[in-house]
Amino acid sequence: MNKLSSKFGRYSLLMHFIFWFLILSQFLRISFFLWQYSEVSWNIIDLLRTLLTGLFFDFGTVAFISICSVLYYTVMPNKWVGSFLDKILIYFFTSLTVFILVFTFFAELTFWDEFKTRFNFIAVDYLIYTHEVVANIQQSYPLPVLIGGVLLLTFVFLFIFYKRGAFTTTFSSKANLKTRLSVLLSTIGIALFFGFFITNNQAEWSQNRYNSEISKSGIYSFFAAFRNNQMKYVDFYTSIPNDKAFGIIRKKLTSPNSVYSRNDYSIHRKITDRIPSLENKNVVFVLVESLSGSFLKEFGNKENITPFLDSLAQKSIFFENLYATGTRTVRGMEAVTLCIPPTPGQSIVKRPDNQNLYTVCSVFKSRKYDCNFFYGGDGYFDNMNAYFGGNGFNIYDRGRGSVLSDEIKTVRNNINDNEVTFENAWGICDEDIFNKMLKVADSQYKTGKPFFNFVMTTSNHRPFTYPSGKIDIPSGTSRKGAVKYTDFALKELFRKAQTKPWFKNTVFVIIADHCASSAGKDEIDVANYHIPAFIVNFPEKQNQKIAQQCSQIDLWPTLFSLFHWNYQSDFFGKNVLDSQFEQRALMGTYRKLVLMKKDKVMILSDQKKQAFYSWNKEDNSLKSLPIDQSFLQETISWYQTADFLFTNKLLQ
Repeated sequence: MNKLSSKFGRYSLLMHFIFWFLILSQFLRISFFLWQYSEVSWNIIDLLRTLLTGLFFDFGTVAFISICSVLYYTVMPNKWVGSFLDKILIYFFTSLTVFILVFTFFAELTFWDEFKTRFNFIAVDYLIYTHEVVANIQQSYPLPVLIGGVLLLTFVFLFIFYKRGAFTTTFSSKANLKTRLSVLLSTIGIALFFGFFITNNQAEWSQNRYNSEISKSGIYSFFAAFRNNQMKYVDFYTSIPNDKAFGIIRKKLTSPNSVYSRNDYSIHRKITDRIPSLENKNVVFVLVESLSGSFLKEFGNKENITPFLDSLAQKSIFFENLYATGTRTVRGMEAVTLCIPPTPGQSIVKRPDNQNLYTVCSVFKSRKYDCNFFYGGDGYFDNMNAYFGGNGFNIYDRGRGSVLSDEIKTVRNNINDNEVTFENAWGICDEDIFNKMLKVADSQYKTGKPFFNFVMTTSNHRPFTYPSGKIDIPSGTSRKGAVKYTDFALKELFRKAQTKPWFKNTVFVIIADHCASSAGKDEIDVANYHIPAFIVNFPEKQNQKIAQQCSQIDLWPTLFSLFHWNYQSDFFGKNVLDSQFEQRALMGTYRKLVLMKKDKVMILSDQKKQAFYSWNKEDNSLKSLPIDQSFLQETISWYQTADFLFTNKLLQ
């Protein structure tokens, strides 16, 4: 029996477990440090603060984890200590807890590989959609090896506990009432202290985002995100009077061809065009999964993985300086359907009461378009079907059933097995979803109604698998291959569409939902929001490269202006081709809200904090600046008014 075991008696195993957890957590933290070796701050003070802050949060985490076992040790009578029941319960739950935690540490490594962050609200979402996530893990990693490794490590750690006498001492020692109550009250006290007085964002002490993320405890971050998925703007962010905020935004949205309908808290206005509108053209809209601007040769990539898109950039209306509003697909969907800045917390796509909103579909419906949403997976994921179905789209996906719900009067059409040539965890390959859209478009053409078909792709997503023999990069080997396959599938879409009788009267719009990665050492990695966008099949004389800095929310107002449409608007986006367009981009995470105007960047954070930077595009760095009050008030106004309109149901 070692000194640690004899010193803590009945609580010997618990103390071994706590020390094991703290050591393994620090080992994981050091691993992340080495992983991001070139981007973290290795200043000795920063290094120590990162490790000590992490240790502090690990104490809180292990206190929460230990509560159940402490309660058990408190209420278990001394006469049953070491009994068969006592041994079975302690062996079983200790083994289960160690197994879960080892698996969690492995999960943190894979999560960091994908997102370069500790667990956050994305991990919470993934817990809900278990089918897609489990299938993705199976296809991305050697699962038998992974589970086998977790079991082996669990056995090794339990064996160490055993050899150090932790189990023997726990089963042979008894604790008096004073000791039991002291341990119980101490554990509960620590847990209550962390629960009421410590927030996860207190770990974000460094201007280097990686140091702040590594300072966190993954499990603690997970439950903090679970609790804070919904965030009311005025409760968490710096605000100004609504009169002032709406006054600023209404001025920003004013244009010679728009007239506000009301004078209250509203941005509703009528957009008119002096030129007669074009014949109603069909619109095929493709939202491409994780298509970073950095993948294109047009933006400096030398790997030639987007040859078709690079050629398209020369013969389309191409947006050179456009930025995504967020880091997830649902943020991209929110931006391109509502033309709204990203509100804090969850995307509107995933929130309650998000039906019957005024979306771009509303504009198309007012002109008698047939509107459809195509997704190669089950649209239950991320609440997509409920959102699109509740806002006027018919649904085509791989789910089952014909009607979404009694409240959502939308037809849900299944993509049948005989229409699928390849499928992975996230859905059918891009070629298959494009072929399904083409098939539906043929039927729509026969009805004589114009159509608006919204396609969400999936192939450029881990596990990066796609049909073999299509490109020169083997399936499942890298994102580079997935990007090149998506480019190939888009080329095939256009090749086939050009043979259709409806092609000449159809405009194609292609844009990314977000970048493949959004993480960097700074609060906001600006370069990792830069995405390409194309408007294709207008007369050749209209093709151009748009250099103005703009946002996803500006895409549809620009297209509607090219159509010379008159329409009602609740959109925050504007026509980029307007000579009076003021360059700016709106973007953020679920907690950071950003306004960028050329090289100036204002970031709003929860806890009513803000920071102002100049952005160096050459090295993608941010340099702190004194707060510009006018810039700050404009930033606040964009986000405060957007949040106000949605939460008060004024976008319906």
